[in-house]
Amino acid sequence: MNVLKKIYCRAYQEGFRIAMPFLPYKRPVILTDVTQIAGELEKRELKKPMLVTDAGVMKARLTDSLRFAAKARGLSLTVFDRAVANPTTDVIEEGVKVYKENGCNALIGFGGGSPIDTAKAIGACIARPDRTIQQLMGNLKVHKRLPLLFAVPTTAGTGSEATLAAIVTDSRTHVKKCINSFPLLPKFAVLDPRLTVTLPKHMTSTTGVDAMTHAIEAYIGQSTTRETRKEALEAVKLIFENVEKAYNQGDDVTARGNMLHAAYLAGDAFTKSYVGYVHAVAHSLGGAYNIPHGLANAVLLPIVLKEYGPCVYKKLRQLGDYAGITKPTDSDGAAAKAFIEAIEDLNRRMNIPATLSGIREEDIPLLARNADREANPLYPVPTLWDAARLERIYHLVMEREA
Repeated sequence: MNVLKKIYCRAYQEGFRIAMPFLPYKRPVILTDVTQIAGELEKRELKKPMLVTDAGVMKARLTDSLRFAAKARGLSLTVFDRAVANPTTDVIEEGVKVYKENGCNALIGFGGGSPIDTAKAIGACIARPDRTIQQLMGNLKVHKRLPLLFAVPTTAGTGSEATLAAIVTDSRTHVKKCINSFPLLPKFAVLDPRLTVTLPKHMTSTTGVDAMTHAIEAYIGQSTTRETRKEALEAVKLIFENVEKAYNQGDDVTARGNMLHAAYLAGDAFTKSYVGYVHAVAHSLGGAYNIPHGLANAVLLPIVLKEYGPCVYKKLRQLGDYAGITKPTDSDGAAAKAFIEAIEDLNRRMNIPATLSGIREEDIPLLARNADREANPLYPVPTLWDAARLERIYHLVMEREA
């Protein structure tokens, strides 16, 4: 990256860091039982909520208790179950139409990060009917209050219940972009571990390492605070202690609850301290090939950490020390390498691959440019890379023919 662009990126990031204490971050109110949503809606006389979810969640009947509770309180619940992995503008526009046609007045995002992000994006369009979804993409484009928003995660990974972001794929260009605006912060986050006990093993593993990615990228960046560092440390420790338990014994409610708490902490940390190049590359792959976001992050995490090199050794050592992975006698470099190896070992034990299939060599320059546009200047990464440098990450993560 040329010197002038580096100066611009760091100045932009420093401006956000200085402004952080004055920005309207608000933690959502935590509920621990999904049926509590009905009472909160009744209290506010919001009789027509829209439930935004996906077909898999509906098939698993995870919404049944909420729907029964809503019916018992006389609420008219509209169900929109068209959410897809890597939410698209077409689905969001369809959701906005359903919301308006049914006279809805509140939103419940129910599922993984995709349904929650879909609900956020629908809310953004309702709040700003004068703008297209494409015009709302970017930073601080939504200035009006969304309908009352509940986020109900059924995976312990994205942390979307604690963030001001919604990741959306443009249906025409297949490029992922982010809506980053404070009104997208949910009013309520429902951390009910019973909703996660039937999560398949492959989703338990990838979403769990996705949450770890959020915590690590928030911690190693240059816009951390005492609060976000504390949250990130605790999240990483909880994930190392609980994700395999949840993976191997899905009905371990304690492990599931700890993973939900870890994902929430990581989400709160990165919504204030941001993420980094793992996410930028993962988003480009999700937009181009529909690779699940959690899987992309889990595979990319150790690769990108290795590529950062010595500039992250000290912070990785701190994470490793707190998680009980490293030795007091290790040098920073040895401790950092041990921490990365612990992530790789964890991935192997949970059958997460070391590479990703389907990446086409000829696509890499465009993918790298998209990642560069997303990350720079916003993400306060440990060291700055341009598109040419980012191309190396795609080559490293590509599955090679035997």
